[in-house]
Amino acid sequence: RTIAAMVGAVVHFFTILVMTKVNRKVAKMLCDLERPRTALARENNFSIKMFTFQFFTMFSSIIYIAFFLGKINGHPRKYVRIAGQWRLEECHPSGCMTDLFIQMAVVMIMKQILSSCVQYAVPSLKYQWKKYHKQISMDDVKDATTKHWVKNYNLNNVDSFSLFNEFLEMAIQYGFTTIFVAAFPLAPLLALLNNAFEIRLDARKMLVLQRRPIPRKAKDIGIWVRMLETVGVLAVIGNGLVIAITSDFIPRLVYKYGYGPCAGGNSSNYDCLKGYVNSSLSVFYVEKFQFTEPKDNGSKSLGFHVTYCRYRDYRTVGDYEYTVQFWHIFAARLAFLVLFENVVVCIKYIVAWFVPDVPVSVRNQILDNTFKRLTDELELSSREIPDYRSTVV
Repeated sequence: RTIAAMVGAVVHFFTILVMTKVNRKVAKMLCDLERPRTALARENNFSIKMFTFQFFTMFSSIIYIAFFLGKINGHPRKYVRIAGQWRLEECHPSGCMTDLFIQMAVVMIMKQILSSCVQYAVPSLKYQWKKYHKQISMDDVKDATTKHWVKNYNLNNVDSFSLFNEFLEMAIQYGFTTIFVAAFPLAPLLALLNNAFEIRLDARKMLVLQRRPIPRKAKDIGIWVRMLETVGVLAVIGNGLVIAITSDFIPRLVYKYGYGPCAGGNSSNYDCLKGYVNSSLSVFYVEKFQFTEPKDNGSKSLGFHVTYCRYRDYRTVGDYEYTVQFWHIFAARLAFLVLFENVVVCIKYIVAWFVPDVPVSVRNQILDNTFKRLTDELELSSREIPDYRSTVV
């Protein structure tokens, strides 16, 4: 089961590589249809579309595993089947958190490794090709300044998408390290190690392999600020849903204080979670199996007689309706989700209020530089304007 989950994650990763090319073409086509009035508006529109497409491409399988896998399959009396034949996949025997952990680990590790290799290998190969087929020879240039210009001209071209790819990669990585970090706590550490290595590759790529970019004035990183803020809000919602729905945190608490040996405040020398696994499994009698002709009670397939089986759910034996314990767990999950998200969002805004985007010292320095610049301009303008009051007619 673990190997199957890893193979599925690898296949999904190669699907991501294909869809990345498709997403870029679709985003460009939509921008051409919109015809923005300015280059900045076109760049912002393309960034929003590309980030949205890549976000759903990267996280579609993760969202399915976290919130839908094993929860829409039905029950033994009425399984949900594709084309009336194939059952939907179940979670890992240890829980859906294992499937989510494997999916995130495979996609994130392979994406970071392959992305780092491709982002450095492609400019390096282009540089070697252009170096072998030089457009302008350095031997014909005598001036040192002109030599520097020719050397820069022979490097790889830099366009507006050069930095866009870096911003997009960091935004997607930020999503991996925040949205489902409750299921994959190693994500921030892997991102740190990757960035420490990739920053040196990017430095060599920008200083040695690419032309010098044309400087542009910018107040901040533009539309990417809103995207990162959106990811921050989704991280609060996503982690709350993972803890409440995907993990066994809430069912364990409900059993511990409502159904276990310590229920009702009773002190016990035993483990308060003793019997939890048994309470989380429902009973199904094998004589009611579907698609089993002739009926097999286990004597043929297993070698011994089987009366009933157990499966992960909270349902009654006869009519397969939800038990009272299921509704207690559902109410606890809903209450935890509302409480968790409100508390974390409040903490987020409090921290944002205490820690401003621009430090006070930097803001004062900017104001001081602006004051000095305006003072110098006023002094210069006063010198250029002659004083006609002392002129005698």
